[in-house]
Amino acid sequence: MAKQMRAAVYNTFGGPENVHVQTIDVPEPGEGEVMVRIKAAGVNPVDYAVREGYLKDFLPTQFPVIPGWDVAGEIVERGYSARRFNVGEQVYAYARRPVVQYGTFAEYIVLPESYLTGRPLNVSWEEAAGIPLVGLTAFQSLFDAGQLQDRQSVLILGASGGVGSMAIQLAKVKGATVVGVASAQNHAYMRNLGADYTITYKDTHVGEAVKQLLPGGVDLIFDCASGETLMQSLQALKPNGKLVSILNHGTDLDPSIDFSYVFVEPNTRQLDILRELTEAGQLHVPVSKKYTLDETVEAMKQIQTQHTTGKIVITP
Repeated sequence: MAKQMRAAVYNTFGGPENVHVQTIDVPEPGEGEVMVRIKAAGVNPVDYAVREGYLKDFLPTQFPVIPGWDVAGEIVERGYSARRFNVGEQVYAYARRPVVQYGTFAEYIVLPESYLTGRPLNVSWEEAAGIPLVGLTAFQSLFDAGQLQDRQSVLILGASGGVGSMAIQLAKVKGATVVGVASAQNHAYMRNLGADYTITYKDTHVGEAVKQLLPGGVDLIFDCASGETLMQSLQALKPNGKLVSILNHGTDLDPSIDFSYVFVEPNTRQLDILRELTEAGQLHVPVSKKYTLDETVEAMKQIQTQHTTGKIVITP
């Protein structure tokens, strides 16, 4: 008889009201797969974008869908040839599969062991679960796409959100000068994370404000906000600078701009780096609110406001 679990699921694209918690069978671990008991799952803006159907042409979906791509948990069962981890080991992962179906807003998940690595042991389950998606997004945007170097400068738009919070810290670890853009109420928060300068987007021309701080402009703009804030910021980009966005696909941008769009990919090597930085005290995961599995709808409504500071998590 199959093991059962409680999970948040939805059967059609649409609003958060389509999500409900029910009891379903846990898939059996196949070759090279492990079963993880989920201790915490991070909630991200992409979770509502997928649920609303905004990414359906980009990400194949098979209903019913369990949302969620961030996980920290414990190995409880191993499939054939899955021997990288022992039962009982504590792991974390960015759990996006090629087909959206089995996510992390549940009591268990079955994943290829190649997706998993040891979690940071000096932080809570909730903090560990808040790292993978935002940490990998920031890392791949700043360093793989943006090629950010020591002593360069980066302007981070939407710097108080989950990805922006990670980006501030990773850029400072690299030795870069960081300008963070968010509402005034989050300026102290950004400075505590390491931002050298903070700018509000309200009643302010972002590009002009940056040029007052750094007259020569910035080497990299990392866009986690898009819209008018992004358009204003472009005048602060150095002529040989780079623009990286996780929201804008570049269709409305001057083709002369050195531009990259990033959609985060699983990468356990980079998760190992994030774990090492966390355990060294150089990376902190500000968890602003915790929800139970039964409160998944409330968590998804909160993330959809696009005004979440730091991370929110679900604990099954």
